[in-house]
Amino acid sequence: MLQGSLLLVDDDRQVLESMADWLRSHGLQVDAVRGVAEANERLSRKAYDLLLVDVRLQDGDGMDLLEQVRRTHPDSQVILITGYGDPDAAIEALRAGAVDYLTKPLIDDELLMSIQRAFGQRQVMEENVQLKRELDKRSGLDNIVGHDPHMRRIFEVIDSIADTKATVLVTGESGTGKSMIARAIHRRSRRSGKPFIEVACGALPENLLESELFGHVAGAFTGAIGNKIGKFMQANGGTIFLDEIGTASPAMQVKLLRVLQELAFEQVGGDKTLKVDVRVILATNEDLAAAVAEGRFRQDLFYRINVINIELPPLRMRRGDIPLLAQSFLNSLREDTNRTVKGFTDEALAALESYPWPGNIRELQNVVERAVLLGKGELITPADLPRELAAGPTVRATAVGRRTLKEALEGPERQIILEVLEAHGWNRNATADALGVNRTTLYKKMKRLGLEDAALAAGR
Repeated sequence: MLQGSLLLVDDDRQVLESMADWLRSHGLQVDAVRGVAEANERLSRKAYDLLLVDVRLQDGDGMDLLEQVRRTHPDSQVILITGYGDPDAAIEALRAGAVDYLTKPLIDDELLMSIQRAFGQRQVMEENVQLKRELDKRSGLDNIVGHDPHMRRIFEVIDSIADTKATVLVTGESGTGKSMIARAIHRRSRRSGKPFIEVACGALPENLLESELFGHVAGAFTGAIGNKIGKFMQANGGTIFLDEIGTASPAMQVKLLRVLQELAFEQVGGDKTLKVDVRVILATNEDLAAAVAEGRFRQDLFYRINVINIELPPLRMRRGDIPLLAQSFLNSLREDTNRTVKGFTDEALAALESYPWPGNIRELQNVVERAVLLGKGELITPADLPRELAAGPTVRATAVGRRTLKEALEGPERQIILEVLEAHGWNRNATADALGVNRTTLYKKMKRLGLEDAALAAGR
């Protein structure tokens, strides 16, 4: 027995009624109408799994109805029926999106096979849609783990700016997840069905980077034997993510400024101006304001790209998220590797939370992957972790010399500022006076040490 809803369209009443009864006897939910007008009225109120449409109708043409259905109900399948066996018409119908093109008189088995094939194609389409949703989820905001106040604020910013055209600058230390944030912005925008193109600007020399971004024409330079489409054109309609933007040369900065202002450029060696519609997201682990002050980065470009700045905190400033991130990485690895490991012992989690994570989230992911692949039990223990993690904070404290003086002093400095803030009810002016520093210095220290997040959590 077949299962599904079907709209039968035929202007021959006798054929319409007998075929509708026959289709219902095979388990289908059938509505029967005699023309295009009635079909449109039904389609305005209900979506069907399949339409069985005669090509020649008294008030219209089945091909026109097919075109309309493909436009307004893309999930519905259409089988066309004709009394005239025309091979050219059949080819045209299939190209227009029909599942099949049958000739009267219909043979029962042939019609059943055609209907089964149509339902099979619909199922494949639904599975593809579900697969795309899963891929979108893995690349979108749902895949970014974090309950830290700073991360919650970042999630709110992403939701508010995702559907705008504003240029976004994502900053933060290496390994904090800048690429994932860029993908999340793209996935939550109307551009999500269009390309997301990522370019690691620091990985290419200047001459190759220009060709990579803007393309080139044949003969533009030695080895350019053909035309090349650049990344900006590949991203047309979608999003381009320029990572490590702080490494761009002065000449490249000039070209990028023009593209951001005009969304226009010329290929290397070409004289034709190309226009694109792209959302630009950039990322860097450098302090671009300092680079501007030092003359290494153009001030006008900095102002142009710093429209929306999303600053990602280092992992050591969001320790409460470490268990969540570690378990998320473990779950993904378990699916991919068929390992039986389920979680972490309390001692292992304590070791993870006390480690400073200079490589941030990327380093944590690598550590979890190593533990999953090398671990023997259902729970990861300190013995499954690298030696520098398993040693714990007490042993690591004896190796402060391995860290910079600035890193070694961050913990005590943070504690002192936190205590004075709490003592003065989180009044920043009073805290700055008590510490003997100006307010600007205090604000910068709070930001660097993650105390802005603590203030947010305290409702200040």
